[in-house]
Amino acid sequence: MGTVFSFDIRDSDGRHSDPGPYVAEAVAWLHHVDEVFSTYKPDSAVSRLSRGEITLTGCPAEVADVLRLCESVVLVSHGYFTLHPRGRLDPSALVKGWAVERASAILRAAGAADHCVNGGGDVRLSGSPAPGRSWRVGVAHPLRPGELAAVVSGTDLAVATSGTAERGAHVVDPHTGRPAAGLASVTVVGPDLTLADAYATSAFAMGAAARDWVEGLHGYEAFAVTSSGATWRTSGLHPRSRGLTTT
Repeated sequence: MGTVFSFDIRDSDGRHSDPGPYVAEAVAWLHHVDEVFSTYKPDSAVSRLSRGEITLTGCPAEVADVLRLCESVVLVSHGYFTLHPRGRLDPSALVKGWAVERASAILRAAGAADHCVNGGGDVRLSGSPAPGRSWRVGVAHPLRPGELAAVVSGTDLAVATSGTAERGAHVVDPHTGRPAAGLASVTVVGPDLTLADAYATSAFAMGAAARDWVEGLHGYEAFAVTSSGATWRTSGLHPRSRGLTTT
């Protein structure tokens, strides 16, 4: 998927001395997702579907599942999430979070309840790093390389960021066809990384309207850095709830 994935697995109960087999299963899943959904590989199912060489019935079953999820986010986001950025089929704005969420589920099913899976900065936190402790996820400052804009702490949490820090102005506002403006980054926090990832892209495309929109999403909160360097957060994201610390 053109990015780096990492696993941090804790053995809080002492039952798992070798995480290798279930990490291997999770990694195999991520490679499968890359083979099916990569827009960089001309022979992937999504690339072939986009070119009209195959139909949806000729794709692996998970393609239809992902496209249905994407269509639901298109509706919820009032069209700010799109399946066709720059005119071609590309569900990448949801797929990475969906893939990491499934990889995390594989680890939990194997008994590794306490872990962190990081897919290019989109993070699924499961359990805790140690008894009585919370995971801590740094949010890179999009306008100050090498600095953090905030730290999110918590357990059993998904954290997804969309912004310009790593890939520049790559998110398009579907309503104008131009790169989204107004925000330098937005981080969405919630229970599921599939939706947090898609919602972060949607919110970034919205710009100034994102704050009110996220306020209306059940179970999800957001922290943003605007293009001028100002910051905002939704009402449910503060130290006494989600554990957000701005820097």
